Amino acid sequence: MAEFPYEIELNVRYRDLDPQGHVNNAVCATYLEHARTGYFQDVLDATPEDPGEIGIVVANLELNYKRPIEFQSPVTVGLRTTALGESSIKSEYEIRADGAVAVTAASTMVAVDETGSPESVPEHVREQIADYEDL
Repeated sequence: MAEFPYEIELNVRYRDLDPQGHVNNAVCATYLEHARTGYFQDVLDATPEDPGEIGIVVANLELNYKRPIEFQSPVTVGLRTTALGESSIKSEYEIRADGAVAVTAASTMVAVDETGSPESVPEHVREQIADYEDL
């Protein structure tokens, strides 16, 4: 996944499976959440205990399922930021299982203030992402 500069490895848990023995579609969104959280921690030095001045929420999430993910398949989630708007951050994802693409996804996140209203992405966040992604 060279085109995805940020990657995490995940284990498929038994509880992730649906009655057909595949990872449930909703769990794939959780896998993307793990990647976003890791990205924010590693790229922006944000932690759940101390998120700093980063107030970013997911405004849109789209997933495209290509193939099922089986129990005990090695899973890798790749993430890349594709655009930085005034108040938004657009990202693309890829979930691979056993080395093959299982899910592609895209999200738009929006920076918000304490009331939940959109605000500008903080300049230091913009700079850290741009440096990391070479935007």
